[in-house]
Order: sequence, then C-alpha cells, then structure tokens
Amino acid sequence: MYEIRYAKPAKRYFKRMEDHQLLAAFKTAVDQLKIDPYAGTQKAGGLRGVYGYEVKYAGENYELAYRIYEESSQLVVVVLAGTRENFYEQLKRLIKP
Repeated sequence: MYEIRYAKPAKRYFKRMEDHQLLAAFKTAVDQLKIDPYAGTQKAGGLRGVYGYEVKYAGENYELAYRIYEESSQLVVVVLAGTRENFYEQLKRLIKP
C-alpha cells in the first residue's frame, strides 16, 4: 500500500471544502490510489510524470493530480485537486520545468 502526502495547493483545497459529501468522494478516490496509484492516467507533454484521476460527483467532473515516487519508498503526492475548469492551466503553473 502506498503512503499518501499532500502538496500545499491540495491541502488548501481540501481545507476550504464545505461539501462533506464531495470531500468523501475525494477520500474514496485517494483510498483507491493508496492501493493502485496507476489507476489514473499519465499525462504527457509539459505534465510528464504527473497522473490524473477523475472524480465524479453530483454531475460535475473533478480531478486529482498526483505524482508517484517509488525510488526509496512507495509514495503518492497529491499535487492539486479541483474542478476540471482551468485545472490543467493551474497545474502547469505549479509544475514548471
């Protein structure tokens, strides 16, 4: 089982979240990533090395962006979470080469 850590932008997003059912949907997704982090899709281009996991809730699409580290331990770092609107633009600003 993989360890899960959160980058500051993801922590901030979850801390501000008021919808507890949406938070539970994200928790279910993170629990799935603990078991199989390769369940998401690997991104290409400027986001190489980042995976995305789709979360659907109340007819809306949300996304989790994360990285997998296996060199020294089994670790998944959730980089960003949010709605699909402008999600990848925010992610590209966070992950500058």
